[in-house]
Amino acid sequence: MADFGGPDLTAFRGEVRDWLAASFPASLKGQAPPEGRELTPDQDAWRRAMGEKGWGVPTWPKAYGGGGLSRAEARVIAEELAAIGAYNPIGGMGVMMFGPTLLEYGNEEQKQRHIPPIVRADLRWCQGFSEPGAGSDLASLQTKAEDKGDHWLVSGQKIWTSGAHTADWCFCLVRTDNTKKHEGISFLLIDMRSPGVETRPILLINGTTPFCETFFTDVKVPKENLVGPLNGGWTIAKRLLQHERQGISGANQTGAPGVTPGGPIAAKAAAYVGLDDTGRLADPDLRRRLTEHLMEERAFQLTGRRAAEEARSNSGPSAASSVLKNVGSKVRQDKAELTVELLGHQGLGWTGEAFHADELGATRAWLRGKSGTIAGGSWEVQLNIISKRILGLPEATQKG
Repeated sequence: MADFGGPDLTAFRGEVRDWLAASFPASLKGQAPPEGRELTPDQDAWRRAMGEKGWGVPTWPKAYGGGGLSRAEARVIAEELAAIGAYNPIGGMGVMMFGPTLLEYGNEEQKQRHIPPIVRADLRWCQGFSEPGAGSDLASLQTKAEDKGDHWLVSGQKIWTSGAHTADWCFCLVRTDNTKKHEGISFLLIDMRSPGVETRPILLINGTTPFCETFFTDVKVPKENLVGPLNGGWTIAKRLLQHERQGISGANQTGAPGVTPGGPIAAKAAAYVGLDDTGRLADPDLRRRLTEHLMEERAFQLTGRRAAEEARSNSGPSAASSVLKNVGSKVRQDKAELTVELLGHQGLGWTGEAFHADELGATRAWLRGKSGTIAGGSWEVQLNIISKRILGLPEATQKG
């Protein structure tokens, strides 16, 4: 189908609306995607419906269960989901990072095995990259994979492994050559149910445990779980990190036509701060800052859409994902700060009947969002990437 307008998209939009009307449970309207693995019957039915349709990843190839649709058609689906208050139940690291990377670097057997379960959200993936001694300098990682003839033997520790305690599989960077730094790293897939895998959740300031310490002790991994060439993992990792930063930025999250970006925060401001006799937010300073935030958020979304279109024409995300990651983190942190501020004393709750669930959620989201400028590559690391790969600036040299 054509990418822009015309009767084809009009007909497709009607098809999407009809399917959503028949498939989306009304009880889930306005809800966010569930975080845990335990689903209600309606949540599970919605996940299965989208997974079987392939519309959770609409542009992925049909050969692996995806929708096989154009970018324009994918936007139609996103718009129609937003219009009825429906969430996309197909997500996670498999969709955001690993799937796109495997589609590019995996062999046919690996794609046939791993992509369909991601499309259906049957399995969860986690990312084994950072280590206690290899964070910003990721290439210093020491988790080793020894060649034992018919399998790899993996030993080491990873840190900040998001969702490791609930994940089925891990895409992991391991050292297969100690004589080289970047050229001694390989990309390996590890079944988290393998003997020798241990996870320890890390409690965060907002009371949640999304991250883990992950330990590998003599874990046997089949040889066929190596993605790409031996010692070629760094190239794959760099592409995956671009997908991650694009996803973390939230740059492609756009609503339905006519839906004002940031509408919920504007509604909260009206409810908690109040309006003056002209219908404007009663606090002029907050009104100014909220307006500036909404303008920045909208500009960010439009820039993200444009960058995404340019990335697709170049077969993947570019270093521009580092710009979007930094800006997106800042936009979300500003939004969280403004939300807590306009809630007043209702934004200071931790628990108790005096606070609504969304008020408590805003407080915890504000605390959780503080890590946004660190997760997925710190603010400073992204600035280094921007300076070298986009602006072409020389590396700084130390004197003395």
